[in-house]
Amino acid sequence: MTAQTINTSDRILRQDVLGSRRFSNYWWASVTTIGGVGFLLAGLSSYLHTNLLPLGDPTDLIFFPQGLAMTFYGTAGSLLALYLWLTIALDVGGGYNEFNQETGFVKIFRWGFPGKNRRIEFSCRTDDVQSIRVDIKDGLNPRRALYLRVKSRRDVPLTRVGQPMSLSELENQGAQLARFLGVPLEGL
Repeated sequence: MTAQTINTSDRILRQDVLGSRRFSNYWWASVTTIGGVGFLLAGLSSYLHTNLLPLGDPTDLIFFPQGLAMTFYGTAGSLLALYLWLTIALDVGGGYNEFNQETGFVKIFRWGFPGKNRRIEFSCRTDDVQSIRVDIKDGLNPRRALYLRVKSRRDVPLTRVGQPMSLSELENQGAQLARFLGVPLEGL
C-alpha cells in the first residue's frame, strides 16, 4: 500500500502511496523510447537515403512500404514513450493517506493528470469510518487491496495500483489501520 508509514505522533498516522514512479514504469518508458526512436530514425533514413542510426544501415530499405511503416510505428512508439515519461514526471497516482485523530478527519490525497482534477482529495470524519475492508482476489488477474468503508459512501481505495502486495503486508497494514481508527477489519 505504501512506500512509507510516518507517525508524527500517536494521534496522526500518515502513509505515503507510491504512484507512477516505480521501477517497472521507468523500465518500460526507457524500452519504448529506444524502440520508438529507433524505428522513427530507420524510417527517416530510408526516406532521406542517409544513415541516421549508429547501428545498422536502413538506407537500403525502400521507403514505400517498409520505410513508411517504420516511420508510422516509430512515431506511435515515440508518442507512447512521451506519455509514459509525462506520467512519471507528474507522479500520477502518488500521494498519501492521513488519519488524524487530533482533528477527527481522514484525508486521502492523490495526484492525477493535469487539468481540472489534478489534485484528487477525499476527506471525511473519523466517526464516519465503519471499517477497513481487505479485498483479496487470486487468479489470472490478482488483486490485493485495502478499502476504507465510510457511512453512506462508496468504499475508498487505500492501496496503490499495480503489483499486488504480499498477504502478510496487507494483513499487517490493515490491522494497524483498523487498530488506529478503532474499527473492525473485514474480509479476512
